[in-house]
This record gives sequence, structure tokens and C-alpha cells, in this order.
Amino acid sequence: MGGLNLPQPPDPAHRARTGFSFARFAIPELAGRTGRAIYLDADMLVLKDIAELWSLPLGEAKAACQEELPEGIARTAPVPGARRRKQCSVMVLDCARLDWDAPAIISGLGPRYTYEQLMGDLCILAENEISYGVPTRWNSLEHADDTTCLLHYTDMMTQPWVYAGNPNGWLWSRELRDLVRAGDMEADFVRQEIAAGFVRPSMARELTLPLEGPLPADTIRAHLELDRKAGYRSHASLPATSGPARLAGRARRILKRLLGTA
Repeated sequence: MGGLNLPQPPDPAHRARTGFSFARFAIPELAGRTGRAIYLDADMLVLKDIAELWSLPLGEAKAACQEELPEGIARTAPVPGARRRKQCSVMVLDCARLDWDAPAIISGLGPRYTYEQLMGDLCILAENEISYGVPTRWNSLEHADDTTCLLHYTDMMTQPWVYAGNPNGWLWSRELRDLVRAGDMEADFVRQEIAAGFVRPSMARELTLPLEGPLPADTIRAHLELDRKAGYRSHASLPATSGPARLAGRARRILKRLLGTA
């Protein structure tokens, strides 16, 4: 999916929020407009057999996205007054029936629809072309229990690779630790990502821990302090005009106060 060189809308309000935001619309063409495809955001951890998602019935629909969020989940947004919105971060696509042209879709941002209408409502398809059949357990927003199939670390400022206080962060760290131990990822690569500022400095210490359950509060506080002393800023490469960057300071203060780490 890299190197697509997709255009960006001239209006900053409609530009991609991440480097892969618009890549999903190129999938049918990349797949030769045949078969099925699953689109997933990059900030997810798959915990159960993805065959269930792959075999999701589409019926007459061309794409399946998430069902309506239950009230309890919709109200768990980290910023007071905000609500989580249903999203298309997990989709099952019928590539044979989708005539998507990614540059043309991007050019419609502003003149024909907003970023939110495109990315949240999939407004480029008619209502009867969309199945809202992806269960919440396959896009579990910042929540993990025995039923969770896919954990989505959707709150950018508290993703476990940039923030030590994520209550489900140990699950991601455990997977990273196991990849390194198995030789499927080089430890030097992790160190390079830390040096580049893409991963918090405390991750190097975290990977030496047992990681078989949530970390103790004193360990989390020690990691937060380590990162603070190192001058680490999560997602420092984001433009200052981006939503996550504007909310960074506020979100950190709120979350640290809730966790008792202020």
C-alpha cells in the first residue's frame, strides 16, 4: 500500500489525517477489481481468527463497515463533550463490484462532501450498497475483553507505542516483545524507531518485562516519568495544524489526571 502518491485536497480541512487515510479507496484497483479485500487501519491488534471477518456476508452490498456504536462505547471519547463516531476503519470490500477511483474520490472532498462524510459515512456509496454488518467486536475502540476480536488503538495521543498509560497497551507491547524474541523483528529496528521519536523511550524497558497482564500503576508512572525526562513528545511529526496535535496537550492533561499521574 506504500508509494501510492495519492493527491491531497487543497483545503487543509479535508486533507488526510494519517499517511494512509485515502489508501483504502485504491484497494479495488490494486486487487485487479476481483475477489474480496479487508481494509484495516494501521493502529490495530487482531486477537482472533480473521476468517470470521473475511467470510462476513455481504448480500447485495459492495462494502461492509461497522454497525452503529453501542451507547456505552459512543460515550467513551477521551475529550470531555466529544462522542465517538461510527467509522470505516474496518471494511470488507467486494473489489469486483467497486469502481472506486481514488484520485477522483479525493477530488470530491470539498465540492461534493466533507472529510467526515467520506471517512465516516462512506457517502460515495448508496445506502443499499453498504452493509453495516461488521460487529463492534471487530473494531473494539480502546476496549478489550474476552469477546474482543480486534482492538483498535484509535485515540492517537494514547496509543501504546507513544503513551505508557494506555490500559490495554501491554497487549501490544507483548506482541512486539514476542516478535523480537522470535526473530521476526530486529531489536535494532525498535531502537531506531525510538531514536527517531516514533516510539516512546520507555518501550525499551517495557519489552524486558513479563507482560502477561496489565502493568502495575507504579511501573506505568515510572515509564511516564522516564519519557517526560527524555523530553519525548508523542506524534511530534504531526503538523501543528492537525486535530491530534491541537488536542495533544489537553488530552495528556485529562488522561494523566484521570490516571492519577499528573
